[in-house]
Amino acid sequence: MTEKLYDQDAYAVEFDAKVISCEAYQEKKESGYHVILDRTLFFPEEGGQSPDKGTIDGIEVTDVQIKKDVITHSLKEPLAVGETVHGIIDWTHRFNNMQQHSGEHIFSGIVHSRFGYDNVGFHLSDNIVTMDFNGVLTTDEVREVETAVNEVIVKNLPVEITYPSKEELKTLDYRSKIEIEGQVRIVTIPGVDVCACCAPHVKKTGEIGMLNVQSLSNYKGGVRISILSGFRALEEERKKSQVISSISGTLSANQELLPELVEKLKQSNQDLKYKLAQAKQKLVEQKMKEIPADQENVLLFETDLDTPVMRNAINGLVETHAGICGIFVEKEEGGYNFIIGSKTKDCREIATLLREKTGARGGGSAAMIQGSVSAEEKDLRELLA
Repeated sequence: MTEKLYDQDAYAVEFDAKVISCEAYQEKKESGYHVILDRTLFFPEEGGQSPDKGTIDGIEVTDVQIKKDVITHSLKEPLAVGETVHGIIDWTHRFNNMQQHSGEHIFSGIVHSRFGYDNVGFHLSDNIVTMDFNGVLTTDEVREVETAVNEVIVKNLPVEITYPSKEELKTLDYRSKIEIEGQVRIVTIPGVDVCACCAPHVKKTGEIGMLNVQSLSNYKGGVRISILSGFRALEEERKKSQVISSISGTLSANQELLPELVEKLKQSNQDLKYKLAQAKQKLVEQKMKEIPADQENVLLFETDLDTPVMRNAINGLVETHAGICGIFVEKEEGGYNFIIGSKTKDCREIATLLREKTGARGGGSAAMIQGSVSAEEKDLRELLA
């Protein structure tokens, strides 16, 4: 059993420990050494939370896992068994995770007390925090909870860590996502939440700074909510502010007028797309009229045509030309999107030919196929001649 120093002091950054074992490993394309220490400050990947980052004797710790209370550190270089080593955790990463996790406890506790829903899924990565609740919340309800969470943060309430006995647990009303064997660690925010949890937390809610809801979506009969707290929330707000300022400057409009202006631009863009599609349709129709009536096979190579325009053109061509009728439209990344039709040939055989000779993708019916192909125009013309 590894001594968990992060349980004793979540704010400690450096520690010394003895190397118990060091074994080389090879997993897929990754290799390194699994190191077990007698004690560690590194919090492992556990309870839905990403592990701590940092170094041991100057060597980067790439992963931290726990199994049956034994914590394994993954390193790129070996450490000598029996020697004493010095570990340093990445405090910025640790504290950011503490802010996120403590913020999640407040949010989940308020949802549970107000709506009776349980947090049945939790994920804390280096970028986002998601919570899954087994009940539906509206946008307005989530906003109300968000406000209540920030009110709790401002009150600067203590975050208490306790280890109740089995007898005490029987009378304690606390949240837990799983059945827990052995000693249960309880995190309490007075009047807000009581929850079983293994992760490091801030000492007082004021250290969380703030909590912002990022998104809300329906998920498995309930909802999934994404949040950010503390410095990560601040950084996200800065990014959003920069984007809004950039758009405002580009459009020469005050920020409060942006929603209305963007809606107008969206409608204008849709109108232009419609007019452009009509113009393209007329252009293709004019080209079709110039094709000799007795020409059996017709292959058109175009740029920037929508699928409906392509399909309409093929429907018209097969009525007046007895052979293979196809339209190939250039793709930005190279190659073509195509639609091929015929009233006398089995287009599925053409699809097979293109697939075998050029690696084309796609398919369809005997009357019409569509797909994509990476080949030169002259090669396609020769192949389908």
